[in-house]
Amino acid sequence: MPNEDVCILIPTLNEAATIGQLINDFRTEGFDNILVIDGHSTDKTIELAEAQGAKIVVQSGKGKGQALQEAFHLIDSDYIVMIDGDGTYLASDVHAVLGPVRRGDADHVMGNRLANYEPAAFTRLNLFGNRVINKIFGFTYGEWLNDILTGYRAFTLDAVRSLELNKMGFETETEITVESIKKDLKIIEVPITYLARHSKAVTKLNPAKDGFKIGMTIYKLAKMHNPLLYFGVLGAIFMIIGSGVGVFVVTEWMHDVTRIPMTMLTALLIIAGFQMFVLGVLSDLIVSLHRETMRTIRAGNNGKK
Repeated sequence: MPNEDVCILIPTLNEAATIGQLINDFRTEGFDNILVIDGHSTDKTIELAEAQGAKIVVQSGKGKGQALQEAFHLIDSDYIVMIDGDGTYLASDVHAVLGPVRRGDADHVMGNRLANYEPAAFTRLNLFGNRVINKIFGFTYGEWLNDILTGYRAFTLDAVRSLELNKMGFETETEITVESIKKDLKIIEVPITYLARHSKAVTKLNPAKDGFKIGMTIYKLAKMHNPLLYFGVLGAIFMIIGSGVGVFVVTEWMHDVTRIPMTMLTALLIIAGFQMFVLGVLSDLIVSLHRETMRTIRAGNNGKK
C-alpha cells in the first residue's frame, strides 16, 4: 500500500546516536514522509536527520509537549505516526500501529511497550511506576489501558485536530490519552517491542520528578472528566484534617481545656469537605449530561452523512 498519506513524526533532543538509523529503518519499511521536530539539539541530530532525507523543523519553544503541538499544526497528512527518536522502538512495528487507523477501526492507536520489552529496557522502579500510573489512570477515567505513557502512537488527522493540548513536557502522552477519551475517540492498543536504550543515548527522564508530574496531570485533568473523584479527593482531605483537629479538641475538652478557635476550625474544615463532595456530585451529573448530549449530536451527524 502506498504510504504518501502517512507522516512519521519524530520529536528529538540530542538523538545523534539513534536518529539516522531510525529514519533509514522507516525508509526501508516504505515511509518517506518523515518530519523531525527538534528541541534545539546540541549534537549532530539535525545534520544526521537531514542526511537521511527527513524534513527538519526546530521547535519554537521547549519541551516535548510544545514540540508535538507545533508539529500537529504543521502536518496535513491523513495519518500520523508519532515515535520517539531514542531508538527504543522498532520501525517495523509501524504496520501494527498504523493498521487499525487505516482500516477505520480506531482514531488513535497506542503501542503497548509492556507486551514485549527487553529486560534492560525498564529499571524496576520505572516498570513499577508505569504499572501504578496505568492503574491510577484506569481508576480515574474508567479506561483500563496497559501503557498510557507509550511514545509510539498513530492517529487520523481528524483525531489530532480534535485534541486540545496544553502540557509542555513529558506529561504530554498522558494529556493526549486523556484528551482522546474526552473526545470519545476510538482507542486501540497493539503490542509492540520496546528496546533497551542505546549505550550512547542519554536519558532525559527523571523517574521521581516526571512520575509526580504525570500523576498530578492525571488528577488535574480529571476535573473535567471525573469531577466526583477530583472534588471528592479534596473533600476527603478537608474532612480528614478536620476530624484530626476535632479529635484534639475533644481530647482537650475532656481535660477541661476549651479550644474555641480550633473548634471553629474543625467545623469549617468538615463543612468545607462536605461541600466539596456535594459539588463533585453535582459536577459529575452535569458532565454526564453533557457527555450524553455530545454523543447524541455526534450520532445525529453521522446519521446525516
